[in-house]
Amino acid sequence: MVIDDSQTIRRTAETLLAREGYQVITAQDGFEALSKVADYQPDIIFIDIMMPRLDGYQACALIKANPKFQRTPVIMLSSKDGLFDRARGRIVGSDEYLTKPFTKDELLGAVRAHVRK
Repeated sequence: MVIDDSQTIRRTAETLLAREGYQVITAQDGFEALSKVADYQPDIIFIDIMMPRLDGYQACALIKANPKFQRTPVIMLSSKDGLFDRARGRIVGSDEYLTKPFTKDELLGAVRAHVRK
């Protein structure tokens, strides 16, 4: 699952993952994501930090607070590469942090590292 308010980022990630045979669900903000997470139960979630209404930190915390999704890997996406942002991501339960723009290898590497086939 890819959650980002940028259509460009969503499409890029979706294209890269789909080419590798992964089924991709997208959402444009945290609120839309929460209902889709419940409906589709994704194997991994990539989530932008800076989004309107419900940001990535808040959405990650809500996802991880649900016992059903505690083990679902959540990868934070951000254009910020600061230590504070990475630490805050860990505090809310994220499993990894990718800086945008990410590469195909970084995106696929995160999937391979966190999703068991």
